[in-house]
Amino acid sequence: MDAPQLPDNTQPPAPVTLAQAFRYWLKLGCISFGGPAGQIAIMHHDLVEQKRWISEKRFLHALNYCMVLPGPEAQQLATYIGWLMHRGRGGVIAGTMFVLPSLFILIALSWFYIAFGDVPLVAGLFYGIKPAVTAIVVQAAHRIGSRALKNNWLWAIAAASFVAIFALNVPFPAIVIAAAMLGYVGGRYLPEKFALGGGHGKSNKSFGTALIDDDTPTPEHAKFRWSGLLKVAVLGGLLWLLPMGLLTVSYGWDHTLTQMGWFFTKAALLTFGGAYAVLPYVYQGAVGHYGWLTPTQMIDGLALGETTPGPLIMVVAFVGFIGGYTQALFGPDDLFLAGALAATLVTWFTFLPSFMFIFAGGPLVETTHGDLKFTAPLTAITAAVVGVILNLGLFFGYHVLWPKGFEGEFDWVSAVLALAAAVTLFRYKRGVIEVIAGSAVVGLVLKTIL
Repeated sequence: MDAPQLPDNTQPPAPVTLAQAFRYWLKLGCISFGGPAGQIAIMHHDLVEQKRWISEKRFLHALNYCMVLPGPEAQQLATYIGWLMHRGRGGVIAGTMFVLPSLFILIALSWFYIAFGDVPLVAGLFYGIKPAVTAIVVQAAHRIGSRALKNNWLWAIAAASFVAIFALNVPFPAIVIAAAMLGYVGGRYLPEKFALGGGHGKSNKSFGTALIDDDTPTPEHAKFRWSGLLKVAVLGGLLWLLPMGLLTVSYGWDHTLTQMGWFFTKAALLTFGGAYAVLPYVYQGAVGHYGWLTPTQMIDGLALGETTPGPLIMVVAFVGFIGGYTQALFGPDDLFLAGALAATLVTWFTFLPSFMFIFAGGPLVETTHGDLKFTAPLTAITAAVVGVILNLGLFFGYHVLWPKGFEGEFDWVSAVLALAAAVTLFRYKRGVIEVIAGSAVVGLVLKTIL
């Protein structure tokens, strides 16, 4: 019997049409569970190993750039590859399809949550989920800290950021700015302490000749031109200014929708270190300053964000929906419309900068195919983020274990659930979705029998 014919990986695959790319990016948006690491792994498996749309080296080169940007790196990576393959429209399709299914799912889940959250079944599920979310946030602090805190200087920055936000209630943007300044100074005088590389370096692996291979010339549309940079800057400014101006003229600067647009624009520029890094800022504004939702609702929203496809920062859609719905922006008869519109606006202002960063910076990145490294300011910001996330974990823990404040009773059942979730995450290395699903079932059972 003849041996099976193996595919010829020495020849590049057939060119990919925009329609084929659209179908893939839509599929990815529907199955991209597992956070940024899982989403990047899916893209690597599909685009580098199986489809060979892009080579390993070019994939990692794009990823290293996305890693140093504020915003969700997996969504930006999809946008970058889509742009590289099919110009601006390819990037828009890739980035949008990465987010759109998650937006629709979260709008539906947010409505179900706010409309039926008091039903015993739903209340029982979330009773188990809340302690698990607390453990997940602590794990995020540990995961980022173990990678970022490589010396005493960075440990000190993390500790200082924790004290600043926990004890002094310093705004998150001020912590980011201070850390960046420390990193800049430290990079000049103690470069060995702050010149830590990114998490993704070179790779010599080859899965065969790719459409965009190591030595494939940069496409004409991806070459840097000052006119192209100006065009992107003007277009991005207009795409931000027109809806913001329309909201201001229609409703006024102090209206909830206008303030959501302004607040989440700032949040989008502060998401160094991933979604967990910006959640404390979202909490400070959405819960503490504006009162769009309660601390308990914020915890529940994070749980929903963890269990849906797409980037975790999509939890902002939940924040927008709950804020628009509970404040009845269009009257008591249009609660769902108010929530859905707020969620959509929040998503627009959160992700618009990510697209602009790719379209503006991509041509600069394509001028060289060497590795990109974290700069010293970004290294310091990442260290500060660890302290901020730890504070978020304590904030969640307080509201879960003392639901009525310190003057109320300690919820020992939630404490046991949180400890069990932590052991499952740290000791047995189970996935986030598994932990949330298991905790939800346990919470429902406990609520039924207690």
